[in-house]
Amino acid sequence: MDNALIIGASGGIGAAIAQELEGRGVAVTRLSRSDDGFDVTDPASVDHHLDRLAGPFDLIFVAVGILAPLDAGPEKALSAIDAAHMAQVFAVNTIGPALILRHVPRLLSKDKPAVVATLSARVGSIGDNTIGGWHSYRASKAALNQIIRGAAIELGRSHKQAACVALHPGTVETPFTADYAGRHKTMPASDAAAHLLDVIAGLTPAQTGHFYDYAGKEVVW
Repeated sequence: MDNALIIGASGGIGAAIAQELEGRGVAVTRLSRSDDGFDVTDPASVDHHLDRLAGPFDLIFVAVGILAPLDAGPEKALSAIDAAHMAQVFAVNTIGPALILRHVPRLLSKDKPAVVATLSARVGSIGDNTIGGWHSYRASKAALNQIIRGAAIELGRSHKQAACVALHPGTVETPFTADYAGRHKTMPASDAAAHLLDVIAGLTPAQTGHFYDYAGKEVVW
């Protein structure tokens, strides 16, 4: 891997991924809302920033996401669902990555192995959901997984050596999870980044369109 694009590179996992890649000698292009004004909820912003890039990139890593709007939290019951809050979660977690994926066919390397990876979450797995709750976050990640699946099929026709996957990073010690980790075992962002990049390094085109955790184990849709 020679050249990577990290979107969401100022967040806990995105920043750690960028730093780990640079430590491995990879040239990294970083984009984020806080540093570059890259707003995944604004189609014009997405197009403006990505149209300026030439590529090709061997890795495009999308590390954007929210658990809930700033003035709310994940729903614990159906009665807590709020339409406006749900729309905000979907705008960042689902529609934003979809807008980014529109640019991927042009930006991704075609003549050698390449990977598109998007941060998803195990709670977005329909098959793994046994406790309910967190309806907006779960649904937004489940929808993202479907978009990744469709993108993988399309990319497979033009980028024969590419893998397009959803990744679950585990529960990572970041501001993103600080209020919600509870009794779940957490790991430093640097460790999560190293694990995810090891998974990415081992991917083949045969694995495109699937969902993996930080240990490389497939997660049920």
